[in-house]
Parts: sequence; structure tokens; C-alpha cells
Amino acid sequence: MPQFIDTRALNDDARNAAAREAALQQVSWPQNLAPPTVSYISHGHVAIVGPADAIRRAAGRLADSELASVTLIATQEDGDEASDTANAHYIACDAPRLEGYLGAFRMTAGENGPLLSKATIGRDHFDAVLDLGASPLMHYELPPPGYHRVTATTSLEQALGDLQECIGEFEKPRYFQIDAALCAHAGRGQSGCTRCLDVCPADAISSVKQEIVIDPFRCHGAGSCTSACPTGAIRYALPTPERLDDYITRLLATYHAEGGDTAVVRFLDQETQASEHDAPAGHVLDVPLEELGAAGLDHWLGAIARGAAEVRIVMHDALPPSLASLVRDQYAQATAMLEALGHDTRRLVQLDAGDADARDALPSVAPLATRLDAARPHGKREALNAILDFLAAHGTPRETRVAMPAGAPFGTLDIDTDDCTLCMACVAVCPTQALSSPGQSPALNFQESACVQCGLCETACPEQVIALHPGFMAAPEPRNRVATVKEEPPFECISCGKPFATASTIASIKQKLAAHPYFAGDAIKRLEMCEDCRVKDIWHDMARDPNAQLKV
Repeated sequence: MPQFIDTRALNDDARNAAAREAALQQVSWPQNLAPPTVSYISHGHVAIVGPADAIRRAAGRLADSELASVTLIATQEDGDEASDTANAHYIACDAPRLEGYLGAFRMTAGENGPLLSKATIGRDHFDAVLDLGASPLMHYELPPPGYHRVTATTSLEQALGDLQECIGEFEKPRYFQIDAALCAHAGRGQSGCTRCLDVCPADAISSVKQEIVIDPFRCHGAGSCTSACPTGAIRYALPTPERLDDYITRLLATYHAEGGDTAVVRFLDQETQASEHDAPAGHVLDVPLEELGAAGLDHWLGAIARGAAEVRIVMHDALPPSLASLVRDQYAQATAMLEALGHDTRRLVQLDAGDADARDALPSVAPLATRLDAARPHGKREALNAILDFLAAHGTPRETRVAMPAGAPFGTLDIDTDDCTLCMACVAVCPTQALSSPGQSPALNFQESACVQCGLCETACPEQVIALHPGFMAAPEPRNRVATVKEEPPFECISCGKPFATASTIASIKQKLAAHPYFAGDAIKRLEMCEDCRVKDIWHDMARDPNAQLKV
């Protein structure tokens, strides 16, 4: 009996594949023609650290190499003569400490001990390190360039080969840009957001004098910090968020213009894409990233708003655990927001690398009937808000706030207005202007769509009347509204009549300073004067009573 095969799916795939190829030919991947770089200079001075027998065997295999020097640092000695290490420097140190990167590794004997490179080869640093110890000297998910260790994925043969190639000058891109003005990490001595510090797999981010600093020599460009940063203070540079969004927009628009339908946008890293043996189905449009963390929920949701029926994020086993955790957390946030906005959460899918069936599956839902065509705003939060407003307009958003995963940068503030004195300390530290003052009269305004839950206002408030209230408000009107939290008439100076504070502020100050000898008696009235009249009253008092100068 003859079998009849439904060829419609095959024809659709052929049409989609043709549309995809046409789109890829017309829309080029954004690349920096001359990206900023950092340089490493290595002369080939290598240190091999570990048990004596292991480091001797490794040194023996490097006997004919072109390395400038090899230093053996034995953490466990075996008592044998070091006859086979005649061409290498040898030193015993049971607890070496290591920091640095290719061309600039500083190894000391214990905490703050002498430099081992100075003691052996007379230099301030080693250029590269091979760690053969049972416990690694560097406990980073992504160790710095120049640090080699035998692992489940790296053999001793490969590590020795990498060591011999460490001579010369090497360059790599500066992956990130930092806008300190947008950073929610700290302000006016108060501590706030630490999201980038918590997720960096290379430990390349630090807080120096309450300012976020990224060490470009240790940075691997994993992208986790830029996805975690709620304000866009850390921006990925290869490509920038605007250029990436523009690429996705033009790719989808061209694909649909060429006759493609039911587009699926797949976010994956370039190595995963290169490892695939066959091309994906015709409706799958790839966004091959330098690192998977370079795109976050703003790009995923943006792709849905710009015409993708479904977005797929490809995970793989080689992802650093902190980066994998971040991607899963961003996915949980994005799906919670999609559901609150009234959209099918099947529009966003995580899948494993190598799962060809999941990769090529047709999407479960059709794309939105209307597409977001506006260019991405420069600010990350402004860009995300534009996407959320679009999805809300084409969905059925909930009118009540929904819970979000812990640490999500969405929510409102609970402010005890009875005890708030409108001192504006919270306004002074807010990095996104979620808290603001109109300026004409004493008032405190709040806009939820700008709040990233950094906590700076909570820690800066001298009255301790502010508390974070996490959650996501899908309905655009309450989320975008600038609401007046508290407003008071200005307090006028009792001497000249100039408004200079609020009644609640003056009452709070008088209560706190009532027992201070400087404001004893009638002097308490000075707190009800503006700064100019207060000074005049002090000098008039001194003129009437010269002995009062001794009390100042």
C-alpha cells in the first residue's frame, strides 16, 4: 500500500530556510572595527607548583622548550635529589599564595611573604603558572590568562603545550564599559547593589572606595555582570546592547519580508554554534554571542516584542556555574514577567546544547500580531520599560503586584509617611531618580518603573522609614506613574520669613537636639531660623555677652 507523506512542513521549512539565508546575507552581525584592547607581555618565565615528583616530571617534558626559565615550587618534597632539575630553579614552599595574570603573576611564600620569583630568578613576577597541586592556588570558575591546571577537560599534555605558547605579546578586547553615574552600588557612604560582584565567575570585579572597578586583565567577558546590572551602568561592548537589539530587529524584519514565518530566535554562544554538525530548521534564527551572558531578559523579551514567536536560550555543561545560575535566574524573572503581562510563558524556553529535536521544534504559539519597531533607548531600564509597556499593551496585564525571584530588581517602596521628615537623603542617593523631589515645594515623588531595589534609600534614610517591597507590577499605569508619597508646606524662618525646610524636619531636629547645651533656653529658637539668620543671631548674642565666646 503506498504511503502518502505530508510535504507541507517540508515546504514551509524550505521557504523559511531561504528567508533566513536572505536575511543573514542582508543583515550583518555587529562588529567593532577597532575595539579597545588590553595587552599582555610574557617573556616565558614559568613556575610549576605542586608535589616534587609531579613538578619534576612536568619540567622534564619542557627540557627542550624555548621558555626563558622554569621554576619548580615544591609544596610536598619527597627527599630525592633534584638531579633532573639542573636546568630549572627549585624551591620548597608548602603554602604559596598566587595572584595576577599572564605576564604578571605574583607568588609569595604564605600571606604577605617574600616574592618567590625574586628569590629564584630575580624578577618581580612569573609570566605563567602550571598548578599541579591537589588544591588549586586560584579558586576561580574562570581563572586568569596564563594560569594552567590539569582538570577533567584539560590534560597535562594540553597544559604543557599552552605553557610553551605563552611567549610574546597578546591582546584581547576590553569587553565592558562602566558608567559610574548610573551605578547603584554605593552613594554618599552608603552601600547598595552588589549584583555584579556576586555573579562574576572570574572575580574580576571589586569595590574600591565604594566604586565598582573591573580588572580588564582578569575579565573573560562572560557577560554575567552586564545582564545582572539593573541600571545599565555596566555595558557589554561586543556588541553594545543597542547594536545587538538593532541586529535582532533587522534580522526578524528581513526574515518576515522574505516570506519566513513562525520565527524562533535562539540565543547561544559562538562555540556552541560552531560545534553543531548540521544547520537548524529554517525558522530558527541564531544570535551567536561571544558569551551567553552578553544578552539578558531585556534582549529575550525584546525579541518577542519584535516579532519572534519564541525565544530559546541554549545552555551547555561548560558554562561556569555562576553564569549558568544567572541565566536561570534571568529566565525565572522573564517568565514571571511574561505571565504577569498576560502572555504564554512557552514563548521563552531553555534548552540543552545538542538537543536537535528541541532546537528544531516548531513554536507552540504564534508571534504577536504587532511588532515593536522603535529603536532601543540608550538606558537599559528605559529600554526594558519600553518593551514591558508594549507587551502589556498586547497582553492582559495583572492589576496586582506579583512575586519575583529573590534579588530581582523590580518592586516598590514601603514608606512610613508619618515619620518621614522630607530630608531628601533618599533622593540624594537614588541612582535612577526613582525617588525625586519637584523642587517647588517640599515633596517626595516615587516612580516604580525606575526602581531597581538597590537599597541605597533604605540605608541612607536617617529616620529608617523606608523598606524595600519587591515584586513586579505589570499594569503600565501604576508602574509608570510618578506618585507623590508625601508633601508638606515649607517651614518659614521665624526671623526673615524665608522658607528653608519642612515642619516635620524642624520638629525632628528640635527633638534630637533638645538636650544639647548649645541650644539651651531661648537658643532652641535658632533651629527655627534659616542658615543666615542663625549666624546673625549667634553673633548678636556674642556682642551682648562677650563671655559667650568662650562657650563656642
